[in-house]
Amino acid sequence: MAQTDVHGPPTTKAGPPAPAAPWAAAPDRAFTRDLRTVRVLWRRETIRFGRNKLRIAMGLVTPLMFLLVLGTGLNSALSEDSLRDFRAFLFPGVVLMSVQAPAIAVGASIVWDRRSGFLRQMLVAPVRRSAILVGTCLGGATSGAAYGVLILLLGPVADVPYRPGLLLVLLQVVLVSFAFTALGVAAAVCIRRPETFQVAVSLCMMPLFFLSGAMFPADGLPGWLGAAVRLNPLTYAVDALRRTMPGDGSAAMGDRAASPEWWGWTPPVLVETGLIAALAVLALSVATRRFSRVE
Repeated sequence: MAQTDVHGPPTTKAGPPAPAAPWAAAPDRAFTRDLRTVRVLWRRETIRFGRNKLRIAMGLVTPLMFLLVLGTGLNSALSEDSLRDFRAFLFPGVVLMSVQAPAIAVGASIVWDRRSGFLRQMLVAPVRRSAILVGTCLGGATSGAAYGVLILLLGPVADVPYRPGLLLVLLQVVLVSFAFTALGVAAAVCIRRPETFQVAVSLCMMPLFFLSGAMFPADGLPGWLGAAVRLNPLTYAVDALRRTMPGDGSAAMGDRAASPEWWGWTPPVLVETGLIAALAVLALSVATRRFSRVE
């Protein structure tokens, strides 16, 4: 109600300030919500992984076939002068293969969540979309690392001893799994149809694996093949695992160098690990940028 002042115009009594918007919370509260979102989505992926026992068993079939059948067969077929133990040489590639499938499956789950409408429900939540992707990628990295641990338990089959160096290998496996998951998520936010996603990922991941130096030395290859192997980021993931892993995997090819070279210079393991970390950050940044657009 207006009040009249004898010395001036009427004044209006100020009311209480308008309440702030519910999403305009303090930065610390927003950060807490993002952390809770990351934890929930990480737990969702791990629960999904743990409940599907058949998927865990089937995911180990192909790596075991490569290690026990292909590795043993080539180990007996090739001469001992050119090959000491092909299974030891093949083992890091088998670990990478075991990590690849479950990590990429997270991207497929995003495509199906979009079709079922669950993804849209997550997008309307008052959290950063980057937190949704980070939680999903961490869940996929955990699932992939679990597969890697199961394969590492078979190390004695490939003459890989149980030594403290395996802890460094495990950290590398987690990083590689996170990179695979980020690549799968980046593909999932760009591809909407599940059928198209499966075909596109299969066409991309299989050539990347065969051109990664997992089955043959990465150095000394002729022409275009050597250039493709050196440009493949998975080459450095396999080589970092092989050079860090205890045993004689790096020396399994005899006198021939197994590591990639840049103009006569072999990048150290730390540089190769940094390349994989950069790939993971790049893929996650692309996915976040695309995911931040209005659906």
